[in-house]
Amino acid sequence: MTQKSEARKGNITEEMKEISKVENISPEKIKNGIASGKIVIPKNINRNIKAIGIGEGLTTKINANIGSSNKIDDLDLEINKAKLAVEYGADAIMDLSTGSEVTKFRKNIQSAVNVPIGTVPIYEAGVITLDKGKEINDMDEDDLFKVIELQAKEGIDFMTLHCGITKDLVTKLQNSNRIMGIVSRGGTFLASWVLNNERENPLYENFDYLLEIAFEYDITLSLGDGLRPGCLSDASDIPQIQELVSLGTLVKRAQDADVQTIVEGPGHVPLNQIASNMEIQKTLCYGAPFYVLGPIVTDLAPGYDHITSAIGGAIAASSGADFLCYVTPAEHLSLPSLEDVKEGVVASKIAAQAADVALNLDSAWKKEKEMSNARKNFDWDKQFDLAFDKSKPHSYRNKCELDDDEMCSMCGEYCAVKIAKDNF
Repeated sequence: MTQKSEARKGNITEEMKEISKVENISPEKIKNGIASGKIVIPKNINRNIKAIGIGEGLTTKINANIGSSNKIDDLDLEINKAKLAVEYGADAIMDLSTGSEVTKFRKNIQSAVNVPIGTVPIYEAGVITLDKGKEINDMDEDDLFKVIELQAKEGIDFMTLHCGITKDLVTKLQNSNRIMGIVSRGGTFLASWVLNNERENPLYENFDYLLEIAFEYDITLSLGDGLRPGCLSDASDIPQIQELVSLGTLVKRAQDADVQTIVEGPGHVPLNQIASNMEIQKTLCYGAPFYVLGPIVTDLAPGYDHITSAIGGAIAASSGADFLCYVTPAEHLSLPSLEDVKEGVVASKIAAQAADVALNLDSAWKKEKEMSNARKNFDWDKQFDLAFDKSKPHSYRNKCELDDDEMCSMCGEYCAVKIAKDNF
């Protein structure tokens, strides 16, 4: 049983009812969206968590990536990152650990937060391969599928699987004029494996087997964009679109098999190409929810990519994207710190709220109007409570050191709101 199979039977599950209350949308609409494949509920049958809905007509959701590397392997730090991300509004967490104890990290993170958890199984398969003294190119495909099934049994809610990188696409990519080539880690693993073994991508070749596993545990497949552009110059190129066409055919197969599916997207995209990218994806992928990284709209701001991605994310979400993967200030530079995680989540929340307002969602406008009234009434506590980051505005307010609550140190007694309050 999956949420999708139940929806197609006309049944409204407890999770659908829960999401209906949160989103203030009828359970019937939620059910219909899931039945059509335009809404998903990432929730493994082996995990008891707060359900969230991702997709058409729902508020834009945020994912935060955490995880160890082979250079920094600090479990407590990653758990604290997960907790902090959720505290500041992340709706889901992806564990991208590649350190020596990936299973331990994953289980502890699952226990630490009450939100959907995603993974990229090929990372753990890569760790297993290296532990055997072999190269990534020599990865045993059986190990990859064993990892997928193991993580499914453990309760992982959604998995990034780069099923659209076909042998034909890898050959074509070699003859493309891309500047950055492949920047997806999982995509590189698979493309290199395909070239080295002169065989088809096992995730593509055995897609029906993946569907069986996903259906058994109600895992939401997140079809990875292994050929996403790694710089603005590569955006919307032939390899990216060809992979998307491939993913579209897989989405249809998954939907027909009652497996919940989302599709991942770029990446690095110029402002003027974002909306068209969203429209192309929705068209080619049968309206499946779209999960984008950023998009980052300029490559000239290392250290500030949480801002470049928030700009792109607002446009993407207002143009059809449903799920934003946060980008931190450390993107492209280092493993993020706790403060980086906080800034990344807040930036993505800003993008999501801006998009939801543009989409005229009642829940988004309700918060905006509450903030407007709080500002008009100089209700500082209410303003702090509504803010995505409650501590930062509070600290700025405390710096004012003013006795009068109806002003701040910028305008003082010349405050336009205070002067006009009784007259307009």
